[in-house]
Amino acid sequence: MIRIDFIWLATEPMDMRAGTETALARVITVFGAAKPHCAYLFTNRRATRMKVLVHDGFGIWLAARRLNQGKFHWPGIRQGPEFELNTEQLQALVLGLPWQRMGSGGAITLL
Repeated sequence: MIRIDFIWLATEPMDMRAGTETALARVITVFGAAKPHCAYLFTNRRATRMKVLVHDGFGIWLAARRLNQGKFHWPGIRQGPEFELNTEQLQALVLGLPWQRMGSGGAITLL
Protein backbone atom coordinates (compact mmCIF):
# COMPACT_ATOMS: atom_id res chain seq x y z
CA MET A 1 0.00 0.00 0.00
CA ILE A 2 2.79 2.44 0.89
CA ARG A 3 6.13 2.22 -0.91
CA ILE A 4 9.04 2.38 1.52
CA ASP A 5 12.53 2.40 0.02
CA PHE A 6 14.55 3.26 3.13
CA ILE A 7 13.94 2.63 6.83
CA TRP A 8 15.72 4.85 9.36
CA LEU A 9 15.86 4.37 13.12
CA ALA A 10 16.61 7.26 15.50
CA THR A 11 18.60 6.24 18.58
CA GLU A 12 17.50 9.09 20.87
CA PRO A 13 14.13 8.50 22.62
CA MET A 14 11.07 10.57 21.72
CA ASP A 15 8.03 11.52 23.81
CA MET A 16 5.27 9.20 22.60
CA ARG A 17 2.66 11.92 23.15
CA ALA A 18 4.10 13.58 20.02
CA GLY A 19 1.67 13.98 17.16
CA THR A 20 2.35 14.16 13.45
CA GLU A 21 3.75 17.70 13.41
CA THR A 22 6.07 17.11 16.39
CA ALA A 23 7.26 13.79 14.95
CA LEU A 24 7.89 15.45 11.58
CA ALA A 25 9.89 18.22 13.27
CA ARG A 26 11.92 15.53 15.06
CA VAL A 27 12.62 13.74 11.75
CA ILE A 28 13.89 16.98 10.23
CA THR A 29 16.08 17.65 13.31
CA VAL A 30 17.60 14.15 13.41
CA PHE A 31 17.73 13.21 9.71
CA GLY A 32 17.86 16.63 8.04
CA ALA A 33 14.68 16.12 5.97
CA ALA A 34 11.68 13.85 5.59
CA LYS A 35 12.42 12.25 2.24
CA PRO A 36 9.72 10.61 0.11
CA HIS A 37 9.33 6.83 0.46
CA CYS A 38 11.26 6.74 3.74
CA ALA A 39 10.15 5.46 7.15
CA TYR A 40 11.52 6.98 10.36
CA LEU A 41 11.31 5.02 13.62
CA PHE A 42 11.38 6.38 17.18
CA THR A 43 10.92 4.81 20.61
CA ASN A 44 10.28 6.01 24.14
CA ARG A 45 12.93 5.83 26.92
CA ARG A 46 11.78 2.41 28.13
CA ALA A 47 11.67 1.06 24.53
CA THR A 48 8.15 -0.32 25.06
CA ARG A 49 6.49 1.95 22.49
CA MET A 50 7.43 2.86 18.93
CA LYS A 51 6.24 5.49 16.46
CA VAL A 52 6.86 5.29 12.73
CA LEU A 53 6.55 8.32 10.47
CA VAL A 54 6.37 7.61 6.73
CA HIS A 55 6.50 10.17 3.93
CA ASP A 56 4.75 8.48 1.00
CA GLY A 57 5.53 11.21 -1.53
CA PHE A 58 2.15 12.95 -1.05
CA GLY A 59 1.68 13.18 2.70
CA ILE A 60 2.73 11.92 6.09
CA TRP A 61 1.61 8.74 7.88
CA LEU A 62 2.16 8.23 11.62
CA ALA A 63 1.72 4.82 13.22
CA ALA A 64 2.30 3.59 16.76
CA ARG A 65 3.08 0.18 18.26
CA ARG A 66 3.20 -0.90 21.89
CA LEU A 67 4.58 -4.12 23.32
CA ASN A 68 2.58 -5.65 26.17
CA GLN A 69 5.62 -7.60 27.37
CA GLY A 70 9.32 -7.00 26.95
CA LYS A 71 10.79 -4.14 25.00
CA PHE A 72 12.09 -3.28 21.56
CA HIS A 73 15.79 -3.98 20.93
CA TRP A 74 16.89 -0.39 20.38
CA PRO A 75 20.50 0.73 19.91
CA GLY A 76 22.02 3.26 22.29
CA ILE A 77 22.80 6.87 21.49
CA ARG A 78 26.52 6.05 21.70
CA GLN A 79 26.18 4.09 18.46
CA GLY A 80 25.29 7.24 16.47
CA PRO A 81 22.12 9.32 16.00
CA GLU A 82 20.54 7.00 13.40
CA PHE A 83 20.64 3.57 11.76
CA GLU A 84 19.42 2.33 8.42
CA LEU A 85 17.44 -0.93 8.58
CA ASN A 86 16.43 -3.39 5.90
CA THR A 87 12.96 -4.93 5.64
CA GLU A 88 13.89 -8.11 7.51
CA GLN A 89 15.40 -6.11 10.38
CA LEU A 90 12.25 -3.98 10.59
CA GLN A 91 10.05 -7.08 10.76
CA ALA A 92 12.17 -8.47 13.60
CA LEU A 93 12.22 -5.13 15.44
CA VAL A 94 8.44 -4.74 15.29
CA LEU A 95 8.03 -8.20 16.81
CA GLY A 96 10.49 -7.41 19.62
CA LEU A 97 13.22 -9.71 18.26
CA PRO A 98 16.96 -8.88 18.26
CA TRP A 99 17.13 -7.35 14.77
CA GLN A 100 20.80 -6.34 15.16
CA ARG A 101 21.74 -10.00 14.82
CA MET A 102 19.81 -10.66 11.62
CA GLY A 103 21.97 -12.29 8.97
CA SER A 104 21.39 -12.65 5.27
CA GLY A 105 18.06 -14.19 4.34
CA GLY A 106 16.46 -13.11 7.62
CA ALA A 107 18.17 -15.81 9.73
CA ILE A 108 19.12 -14.94 13.30
CA THR A 109 22.80 -15.82 13.49
CA LEU A 110 23.73 -15.15 17.12
CA LEU A 111 21.89 -14.90 20.44
